[in-house]
Amino acid sequence: MHQALYRKWRPQQFDDVCGQEHITSVLRYEVTNNALSHAYLFCGSRGTGKTTCAKILAKAVNCEAPVNGSPCGKCASCTAIDSGSATDVLEMDAASNNGVENIRDIRDEVVYTPSALRYRVYIVDEVHMLSQSAFNALLKTLEEPPAHVIFILATTELHKLPATIISRCQRFDFRRIALPVLAARITYIAQQEGMDLEPAAAERIARMAQGGMRDAISLLELCGGTRKKIDVATVDEMMGSGGREEMLSIAEAVANADYDTIFATVNEAVASSRDLSVFWQDLISVYRDLLVVKTTSDATRYLDLTDAEAAKLTELAGRFKKGTLLAHCRLLEDALFAMQKANAVKRMVAELTLVRMCDPTLDTSTEGLLARLERLEDALAAGAVVAPTPKSAPVTEIPLEASRKEEAPRAASDPAVPTPNAPSAPQTAEPKPAPGPAAESPATGRVLHRIRGFMNCVERVRRENSMLASFLPDARAFLDDSGRVIIQLANSFAQMMLDEASARDLLCRALAPELKKAPNPSQLLFEVPDGEGQTKDTVLDDLLEAAGEQ
Repeated sequence: MHQALYRKWRPQQFDDVCGQEHITSVLRYEVTNNALSHAYLFCGSRGTGKTTCAKILAKAVNCEAPVNGSPCGKCASCTAIDSGSATDVLEMDAASNNGVENIRDIRDEVVYTPSALRYRVYIVDEVHMLSQSAFNALLKTLEEPPAHVIFILATTELHKLPATIISRCQRFDFRRIALPVLAARITYIAQQEGMDLEPAAAERIARMAQGGMRDAISLLELCGGTRKKIDVATVDEMMGSGGREEMLSIAEAVANADYDTIFATVNEAVASSRDLSVFWQDLISVYRDLLVVKTTSDATRYLDLTDAEAAKLTELAGRFKKGTLLAHCRLLEDALFAMQKANAVKRMVAELTLVRMCDPTLDTSTEGLLARLERLEDALAAGAVVAPTPKSAPVTEIPLEASRKEEAPRAASDPAVPTPNAPSAPQTAEPKPAPGPAAESPATGRVLHRIRGFMNCVERVRRENSMLASFLPDARAFLDDSGRVIIQLANSFAQMMLDEASARDLLCRALAPELKKAPNPSQLLFEVPDGEGQTKDTVLDDLLEAAGEQ
């Protein structure tokens, strides 16, 4: 019967375990010096060697002639454990045996000495699946087992284990296996199995395995089923992935707002019956790489890239702001969750998300707004933002000769216009313009200067009197040429509540930091404008107006 490659090539000695030298070296030392612990806890992501190391350790502690802490694989104990006939080594899957009665059976058995081996070893896989009562039943036995018993617990979700269990075990954290180590191992296996595997395809398989040796070997076996040369195209075809170049083209299309390319790429993926979830995960991986390139000085330390890929990512990352990349990553993550919940509308979710990524104004999330503010700040720093020209009445052009004829008699008759020979009148100091842009009041013809940062004043009022602050969120504040503070309110009731001595004093104190001095309460004037179009002041208004003054 055919045996899966990941089982066929499961390591039988500690030296064969790839990428976990920090663990295998300690286990070899403990076996060699007979310094064994009564309980071990192996934790880490899937396919990193937890169960493999547990089985090797079970053989090593019972081996009749261990070699440098590893089992010899030839003695009666090793062969019995390999064949599964050793009754003293019990492997239990806690996912299907998670009840308290299963743990009670173990607790009753540990008192008996091993029948044939030196140690009775209990390997409990996926131990986080045990029930709370099962954990409680295991506590005392796990803390003080008989001298001939060793527990080896394995889990992929350490956070689900009670602290009382973790503290009673010698803990080992299995790391994700590095890409070069994975690629080298599957290349060796391919050679032994007679497969023609290209180095680029080996790297592609290793990258898709995401640090898991079992996943890498399973992908190799899947691609080798074609019985032809395994190249990158073969790997992408078998996995339903469009390849890294296609993902980079999608990211570039988003940067260019190229909707045709976006819809064509998604349509091609759907037409070829590829899984859009795999397609989307590849796109998330590319955006993660772009974010690393954008935020670090040496991205090659964190990414496994060729020189060409690094150059392409650097050029593409330069077209995005950090805030934009963060906003796009959040959109991609939310879309992946939506795809997992609603399988039937994956295509629509993908297309709508990519369209939103192209047009920042369509993204109303916090990250999207922060990205837009980041672009505004950059534009302000570069002086590229100009205040819009206010609408005015149409100007009628007058010929130059006619304008000179009109100006000459008016200059002679108007005493306010100085003549070339007449001494000019002494200049009087004009009042310093108030903060904020100037606006002419349509009702009185006054020139009002908006007080920038009035929302900060409202916040100061709220800290002292939240009731009074409730009348101010929709208010607007101005300074006129005489130095009076004009506060335009939403309704007459708010005007009545604020037109009190205590309220005026509080407003004057709140306005002082913005005006650089505290105004006199008598200088406050409350109005309820009749015209429409009055809007609330926001921080974005302040930024836009500051940009207009550049």
